[in-house]
Amino acid sequence: MNSLFVKNHAVVFFLLCAIAFSCVPARKYEDLQARRQQCEDSNVELQAENEKLHTKNTELSSQIEQQEKSIENLVKDTTRMGENYRSLRKSYDQLHKTYQILLDKNEQLLEGDRSETQRILERLQETQKDLQKREDELQKAALELEEKEKRLNDLNQKLQASIKEMELKDARLTELESILNKQDSMVNALRKRVSDALLGFEDKGLSVDVRKGKVYVSLDESLLFESGKYEVDPGGVRALKELAKVLERNPDINVMVEGHTDDVPLIPSGDLQDNWDLSVMRATSIVKILLQQGNIDPQRLTAAGRGEYMPIDPAKTPEARRKNRRTEIILTPKLDELFQIIESN
Repeated sequence: MNSLFVKNHAVVFFLLCAIAFSCVPARKYEDLQARRQQCEDSNVELQAENEKLHTKNTELSSQIEQQEKSIENLVKDTTRMGENYRSLRKSYDQLHKTYQILLDKNEQLLEGDRSETQRILERLQETQKDLQKREDELQKAALELEEKEKRLNDLNQKLQASIKEMELKDARLTELESILNKQDSMVNALRKRVSDALLGFEDKGLSVDVRKGKVYVSLDESLLFESGKYEVDPGGVRALKELAKVLERNPDINVMVEGHTDDVPLIPSGDLQDNWDLSVMRATSIVKILLQQGNIDPQRLTAAGRGEYMPIDPAKTPEARRKNRRTEIILTPKLDELFQIIESN
């Protein structure tokens, strides 16, 4: 469960770390940055708390096992002490009875032979000493038995407290895992809806997959742009139109559009001075088309340029560079429910 939980929270972390440079007004950009920082901080706290919860659960399980063993030993000791106590009590009663008999005989023999009387008195004294010894042992056994019972009660109380604490921790872990599983289900359902909408473009340089708890729609440069340009081709507009319909029907999805280039230096021209400019302009062009083709809240959209700095294939071959020239549209479900749990705790 620990590996699954860490994995799920790692998923959450990557859900929250996708905000980059956007082409929005300064105030909105600052708000997005602040939101991203809050999400990252919350995710770090959640991961740390998750690790603490699992560590605490492991420690509690070990403590409970030790306490159960101690309780078992104490129960055995208590049973044995009880048996010893009853045996001593029986011996004491027998000695006491013998003592009374000797006292009676002593009274009867006081008038008889002096030597016999002396012998009986000696026996009586020995019996008296033995009786006192047994009485001391009986008292000691009773005190030990009382101490064992007290320790047994203390351990039982600690055990119950540990079990209750572990149950609370498990309930919290279960709640968090339920939210994360729900997010995974949302992501998989979204991937299917996007794949169904863009089915006709998958053999033209478009792919849809799930990575790190997000849906990635990857479009080759050939589907959207001419080399070195940032105006979207008609075929690319048709694909973006279908994607805009899905986004319009799913208002709880945030969208990050990332432009990527290869590492071949761009010849400066007009507004484009380098590959980074080209990647940003391409991302912005796609955002504008999505807004034109669907009724989408602009606050859900972010345009970012990655330039040549996040290649799929770092090789210097034409095939590797073709793979790296791409646009990735990253769809992320909102995490409001998860944030509410984090804030409430």
